[in-house]
Amino acid sequence: MPRLLVIRHGKTDWNLQKKIQGRTDIPLCADGRAELAGKRVPEEFRGFEWTASPLDRARETAELLGAKDIKIEPALIEMQWGAWEGETLADLRAKYGAEFRYNESRGLDMTPPGGESPADVVARLRPWLASLETDTIAVTHKGVIRALKSLAYDWDMTAQAPVKFDWATGHLFEVSPGGGLTPLRINIEMKDA
Repeated sequence: MPRLLVIRHGKTDWNLQKKIQGRTDIPLCADGRAELAGKRVPEEFRGFEWTASPLDRARETAELLGAKDIKIEPALIEMQWGAWEGETLADLRAKYGAEFRYNESRGLDMTPPGGESPADVVARLRPWLASLETDTIAVTHKGVIRALKSLAYDWDMTAQAPVKFDWATGHLFEVSPGGGLTPLRINIEMKDA
């Protein structure tokens, strides 16, 4: 069965401002580029095929990590946050109060106005996962990685995550023929080039 190493893109200005980016195509910031400079995936993953979200921050992260021949994969695009894009969670909680807290409490079914739920993200990822035939690195987004985590750990997102992911590392899964995931190793550090 193929293995999948997922890596979150480097930092952007909106990450530093704690804004929800979603599909807004925000580039890496100087800090994000500096943190990735001189880093590579560990040697054991160098033969994996590279894929990335269509958004520039993911593609640029893959390039900075040494990727060649990156396949752009639409399924890896960030969750659509609709009306919440460009906002911070603190601002949304203040603006919408109990209504927002209720939506958050729905876990996998939380749906921003005009956006998609984490369950929708899982549904769009499953056919892509099922199609994988070779070991693959996917450079993607926090919302996508959280959806993959929900699939791998049978986590409905209504309680605290069963495992803490370090967002500056990679996470390795085995992919079953039906598009299921089994965690193999998490929080894999990138190495100095």
